[in-house]
Amino acid sequence: MARSADHDRQCALTRTVQPASAMVRFVLGPDGELVPDIDGRAPGRGVWVTARADHVREAAARNVFARSLKRKIHLPPDLAQLTQTRLEQRLRGALGLARKAGQLQTGATRVKSAIAAGNVLALLTARDAAPDGRRKMMASLRAAGLEQQVPHFDILSSSQLGLALGQENVIHAALTPGAAAESALVRVRKLARYVEPVEREKNETKIR
Repeated sequence: MARSADHDRQCALTRTVQPASAMVRFVLGPDGELVPDIDGRAPGRGVWVTARADHVREAAARNVFARSLKRKIHLPPDLAQLTQTRLEQRLRGALGLARKAGQLQTGATRVKSAIAAGNVLALLTARDAAPDGRRKMMASLRAAGLEQQVPHFDILSSSQLGLALGQENVIHAALTPGAAAESALVRVRKLARYVEPVEREKNETKIR
């Protein structure tokens, strides 16, 4: 099948054609076990599946990977969870690079200052953040007139955000303009699509 300039791929499960950024590639490791190729660069033949946990589970249950690769393969115990873990790892790495580049602010005070200056690409709030803190951050977005423009994600815990950013715990973070932050935003959107299939068309969760 011809590939378009933006690297479209066909989902082996649904047969729909989508951009590679909306999909996950799977390849066989040296031991014959199927593994997610999150960056899409591993050598060998790959199988592309829409980046949704439920689609990966269904593809595994329906033997889609073995049929696509035309050979017997070994599936890990929970391929969908393994894929999510790898997506989270890549996101944490991207957030760390954004921080080192000075394109990520943490802490409620710094994040609110970035919002007030209109210098925010996206907000990240820990899944376990207190409701009051969420409401105050949303109030800051409304006051700056950015409520509809700035996406918000709450798909990592405070400990996961802290691990990514070299801090004990992180509740609030903001990506600010720059190449490293743009790269991190691509990864956070992909993870959001993967773990939130019901909200897939939105790609992000808004604070209410």
